[in-house]
Amino acid sequence: MINENSKNYVIEVEGLVKKFGSFVANDNLSFFVEKGEIFGFLGANGAGKTTTIKILCGLLQPTSGKIRVAGCDVYTQTEAIKRQIGYMSQRFSLYEDLTINENFRFYGGIYGMNKAAIREKAEMMLEQLQLSDFKNSLISTLPLGIKQKLSFSIAIMHSPQIVFLDEPTGGVDPITRRQFWEMIYETAASGITVFATTHYMDEAEYCDRISIMVDGRIEAMDTPQNLKNQYQAIDMNEVFLKLARKAM
Repeated sequence: MINENSKNYVIEVEGLVKKFGSFVANDNLSFFVEKGEIFGFLGANGAGKTTTIKILCGLLQPTSGKIRVAGCDVYTQTEAIKRQIGYMSQRFSLYEDLTINENFRFYGGIYGMNKAAIREKAEMMLEQLQLSDFKNSLISTLPLGIKQKLSFSIAIMHSPQIVFLDEPTGGVDPITRRQFWEMIYETAASGITVFATTHYMDEAEYCDRISIMVDGRIEAMDTPQNLKNQYQAIDMNEVFLKLARKAM
């Protein structure tokens, strides 16, 4: 049931269905995500991941089901949900024609932070990223890896309960990917829940738990090690392929 031990859950989903006409994008999904957990949400293109994330972010209403995000109901409290989450798109969400500092000020204002809090958080994050000397540089002049790290930092600058990462490391080099995941670990350790999609199966190994969707349904959900044991696979790529081959 959705309320069982719910004090530790920041995402609770029971019987989620989303239809577009006769097409069923999400077919009776049920799962929970705990506070501070790194939850991997995997599936091939068209499996229904993006639709689910839009519902969880309060951007799309479900057809039916019980869904709570950060303690808020997705049917009636979408604005409250948006204040409790961060989101980083695979298509890169910072403004290229603004400087690093200007992006921090812009998004901090959207998140409802005051000027002093924005300045303090920006200075702290830029120091951590070793970018303090580049705070007045235009985003368009920066390498992709640095842009992605900045985008993630800005997505959590208001200390949300949950941050949604949609293909956060797409197109970056392996070293930058590893550094990015170190940032994810630090974020989860601070108590922020990380809900991430990725096409890199080696990254799935870094998650606390994984859900794998096939044709709008959750076909498997467990820790990476338990899934490998269950499907007698040497790695998560093999698990994913075994499940994906069931797709219609």
